[in-house]
Amino acid sequence: MSRPPFRAEHVGSLLRPPDLLAKRHTHAAGDLSDEDLRAAEDTAILDAIRLQEEVGLQSITDGEFRREKYFTHFAQAVDGFGRAEGTVTFHDESGRPMVYETDVIAGKLSRARGIATAEYAFVHEHTSRTPKATLPSPGAQHHFRFKPGLSDVAYPDLEELFADLAQIYREELAELAALGATYVQLDDVAFALMCDPDHRAEIQAGGTDPDELVARYVQLTNDALAGRPDSLTVGMHLCRGNNQGKWLGEGGYEPIAERVFGGLEIDAFFLEYDSERAGGFEPLRHLSPRATAVLGLVSTKTPELERKDDVLRRIEEASEVVPPERLAVSPQCGFASVEEGNPVSPDDQRRKLELVVDVAGTVWSSA
Repeated sequence: MSRPPFRAEHVGSLLRPPDLLAKRHTHAAGDLSDEDLRAAEDTAILDAIRLQEEVGLQSITDGEFRREKYFTHFAQAVDGFGRAEGTVTFHDESGRPMVYETDVIAGKLSRARGIATAEYAFVHEHTSRTPKATLPSPGAQHHFRFKPGLSDVAYPDLEELFADLAQIYREELAELAALGATYVQLDDVAFALMCDPDHRAEIQAGGTDPDELVARYVQLTNDALAGRPDSLTVGMHLCRGNNQGKWLGEGGYEPIAERVFGGLEIDAFFLEYDSERAGGFEPLRHLSPRATAVLGLVSTKTPELERKDDVLRRIEEASEVVPPERLAVSPQCGFASVEEGNPVSPDDQRRKLELVVDVAGTVWSSA
């Protein structure tokens, strides 16, 4: 494929080197200058770019090495955010919960500066392949950053919030395109959680119809993408939560498939299919003719390397629903959605990325 998405893909974040993590902590304590931290990030990102090129990937990110979490650059560049305890809970395989603090909407939102523009510019300068900029999705800004008792003081009318969010994304996409960007990925957890029966029940108990909320997020996303140039490919990763190997939700895509896969003006859907929590491929029948389904068949949550034959078999199963020319393969999520990273080693990470490229070469060698 000459333009993204490519047959072998990845979601974006990579394991931070221990030396960079140590420097980030030293910087947070006030014992390292901004300039020295930036230099350490630059060095680590150059290594991350080389890793991606060496394993054979065509889409290249900075590993999200300048971020504490996959979404923190958004709040740092947009006025109107504060900090409070998160509104949802992560669980590990044993069901143990994780409590955490996060960015929340505390005032009127406006884009103060570029969100992913500087990250994109650095990668663009240091690779001849296709840089991919990543942003948290518009719907997630309401779903996870809207805290009752605080956010509704700033936005008693949600339509005003959605209008402000759409404007922020339109401004960001326009600037990215002006810098030469051709590939942007939106990372969304809200849509995937709307597949989880327990999460849907919580939303319903709060007085909101989850299906109506899905429809509203679809409209918000399409409003945010309105007017983007034809040269800009936009993908969306649907995530069930990824924090140090822990997850938020489960459930197949059927409850959202028709509205999301068929209604979003998205060119590629990065879908988590690494465990039984994801359900089957049948919901892909709703995939828009414009879109590619990137099958996340390799897990970033565990160190065990998947068998190539098993991944090939699952792609064949998906091909019964969507033609193979509209499919691609990737890990199910990033390797470090938060800076602490998932419970895998750098060697595990490399081998899993190499497997993705190997599988893609086998399936689409003549594409």
